[in-house]
Amino acid sequence: MSHASETETLATSVSDNGGVYFVPAFVGLGAPHWDADARGTIIGLTRGTTKAHLARAALEAMAYQTRDVLDAMREDSGVAIQSLRVDGGATANNWLMQFQSDVLGVNVSRPVVQETTALGAAYLAGLATGVWRDTSDIVANWQLDREFSPTMSETNRCKLVSTWRRAVDRSRGWSSSESASAAGD
Repeated sequence: MSHASETETLATSVSDNGGVYFVPAFVGLGAPHWDADARGTIIGLTRGTTKAHLARAALEAMAYQTRDVLDAMREDSGVAIQSLRVDGGATANNWLMQFQSDVLGVNVSRPVVQETTALGAAYLAGLATGVWRDTSDIVANWQLDREFSPTMSETNRCKLVSTWRRAVDRSRGWSSSESASAAGD
């Protein structure tokens, strides 16, 4: 694989993740898990695992991590999201956006302008200099490129999320147990 855009082709070349889950805890787990001792894991490998399963698991991990944060926000606020607006380079991946919608169980809306970090800075500068009167002028500029609606059954969604959480649990505390085990040798 020479370019990130190839992950969509790989992910769609298999019918599922083959039981493979990737937890990208390279510097520990951030929100909402907050475990500095967690380490990245790839779990569920078999001799039938292919690079397509690994690519799919990596993409799925992005959606699961978003789900984890949004679940924590819902638990803290008591408010469930009704839809999700996305931006950034990964949003060009249609398979990922559909999976994100499926794993959240809500519509995911991708804007025409997908790279919005620089656009946000430009909007702030425009507000400061009077190009726009207020944020309502900016909101009016947002345009929908595509909306993804959930197609996954609730049963399948719950099963996948539950297995993801088991994989996250396996990655937790890895560094501290590794250190403790090495100290005992």
